[in-house]
Amino acid sequence: MSKPTTKEQMLEEIDQERNALEEFLRSLTPDELVRPNILGPWSVKDVMAHLLEWEQMLLGWYKAGLRGKLPEKPAPGFKWNQLPELNQQIYEKYCDQSLQEVQRQFRASYRQIIKTLHGLPEEDLFTPKRFAWTERHALLAFILPNTSSHYRWARTEMQKAMKKKKK
Repeated sequence: MSKPTTKEQMLEEIDQERNALEEFLRSLTPDELVRPNILGPWSVKDVMAHLLEWEQMLLGWYKAGLRGKLPEKPAPGFKWNQLPELNQQIYEKYCDQSLQEVQRQFRASYRQIIKTLHGLPEEDLFTPKRFAWTERHALLAFILPNTSSHYRWARTEMQKAMKKKKK
């Protein structure tokens, strides 16, 4: 998929990828959603928690930037080369939550992301250096990896893993 050049294209891409992910999730039984070892040790529920936490980190970065702060990216105490450790921390944060609770948060986080993105002016999305926290990048460079690209990654990896499990 080519990189969006308008807010409308960005929202369409995010919506398309999220709908494809949701369609895949609807095809699974509750037992399949919590079965471990779908992506490494993670269940589908764990992947959903991973996605919602990254959406929330994105919102946190953006809100901190609006207050004139430079948020710690990707998260306090972590550098970009420590993503496996950060993702493990995310797993541990949600692993004991029920499927229903993770699903509720998963839906709520997406609604929050979409509401925020709809409210953004086009120039905020595509102008490099518009926000100090994005450094030399445009905001879009942080949105896509935490929404549409992340949804696509999760769906395709889980689909591959589920096919292998059925063989």
